[in-house]
Amino acid sequence: MIRGDGMQILKGYVFRMYPTEKQEELINKTIGCSRFIYNHFLDDKIKEYKETGKSKTAYDQIKLIPSLSKEYSFLKEVDSCALRNSLFNLEDAYKRFFNGNGYPRFKAKGVHESYKTNNIKSSYKGNNYNSIKLDLKNKTITLPKLKEVKIRGYRNKNIIPGEVKSAVIKKEAGRYYVSVLIKEELIRPAFVPTSIIGIDLGIKDLIVTSYNEKIENNIKLNTKRMVGLQRGLARCKKGSKNRYKMKLKIQRLYQKIRNARKHMIHDITNKLINENDIIVTENLDVKSMQKNHYVAKGLNENPISEIIRVLKYKADWNNKRIIQIDRYYPSSQICNVCNYQNKEVKDLSIRNWECPVCHTEHERDYNAAVNIMFKGLEKYMLYLEQSI
Repeated sequence: MIRGDGMQILKGYVFRMYPTEKQEELINKTIGCSRFIYNHFLDDKIKEYKETGKSKTAYDQIKLIPSLSKEYSFLKEVDSCALRNSLFNLEDAYKRFFNGNGYPRFKAKGVHESYKTNNIKSSYKGNNYNSIKLDLKNKTITLPKLKEVKIRGYRNKNIIPGEVKSAVIKKEAGRYYVSVLIKEELIRPAFVPTSIIGIDLGIKDLIVTSYNEKIENNIKLNTKRMVGLQRGLARCKKGSKNRYKMKLKIQRLYQKIRNARKHMIHDITNKLINENDIIVTENLDVKSMQKNHYVAKGLNENPISEIIRVLKYKADWNNKRIIQIDRYYPSSQICNVCNYQNKEVKDLSIRNWECPVCHTEHERDYNAAVNIMFKGLEKYMLYLEQSI
């Protein structure tokens, strides 16, 4: 019998929260205080760097929170972990800036409203305590300061085995969610390759496989409804209740589309992972492709990068292989029968073509998927030869 191997993974579980009025008020306060801490210390870092050319680390800034709490007493009312994590987020923003991303910006109210808290463990008289407790039987979660909050989600699970590491509480479109990060032990099956598939990620069809299976993106933005809602928002008076209601409608429409896309991505990736042992795809440079205005709109609607990202971690969990071939490999131009390269097929408007050598008729995306599969197989066989 061929055995697999074990590994530890960090996995997130998202639940809808149903807080009471007092809990809702405290969540909003914590989000506001986290935003205040982030903006306050970002301002400090900017001023300090201008004066000295240096700035404090997150650990140095954390030491200043107690003195700041004396000046701003409302900071004492909320979870202290959330305030500390806000400073670690600020430090991460600076690291991303030094890696080529934009400069950290001040947080605005109503945009990405969330805070993170950690699971603090303690023991007293032989009993172990956790600041975050997940009870799926009673559908509750215990969080610092909030205590027990009603939740909904994962109806088929009575327990999630593993160690709770942290939780992110989020307010989105007037609703509350909690994402719980759990460290789990995962037993992976042995890798015994029996099937391989090539996939061509595109614009017209989201995915075309080397088995000539086409998967379309059925999740599209309802443009007419969105335009109508945006016009309605523009007519509303700033600060009015009607404007707030219209904003909620827009946010919930976008939320509905995001959730539908997530569901579609998981359906597609689960099918590919469950049915194949080796999946071959192109290493696409989506950022550069988006600069081409002919394909930018299609790329924005088709979540190509997200599909590849999800495929990678699911392949790792299931001990499958993802092989990415060179992005400059002319998969659409090469005849998969005789290997003749037809450079005229560079034109994206050519969807079907006939090979002038072997006279095989090709459908562009299916031909590309077959070539991607063969190139990936060649790469895998070369890897096996080198590892012997």
